[in-house]
Amino acid sequence: MSVNERIDEIVKSNDVVLFMKGTPLFPQCGFSSKAIAILDHLGVTYESVDVLQDMEIRAGIKDYSDWPTIPQLYVKGEFLGGSDIMMEMYEAGELQDMVTSQGLAKAG
Repeated sequence: MSVNERIDEIVKSNDVVLFMKGTPLFPQCGFSSKAIAILDHLGVTYESVDVLQDMEIRAGIKDYSDWPTIPQLYVKGEFLGGSDIMMEMYEAGELQDMVTSQGLAKAG
């Protein structure tokens, strides 16, 4: 299985997946930490993939999304962006609306 197929399988088999540096309990960069804080604040259940543990995925995810940085958030198979885009969506109320309307987070 190619790295692209592996990533595709992860993205399609989880409603919300965050490709990040480190783990939710021990993020290895500030941007990953910010992304985790937003998801946890919203009460979203998500899968995380530590790209530091798999160099193929670390390189491959950037090609898969055509996005140069990590973390990367996918919701229902759709690439949303990194921590800056997550923060912008959160501040605008868009991220809360999206995850709540799709039944992925607690309301309010």
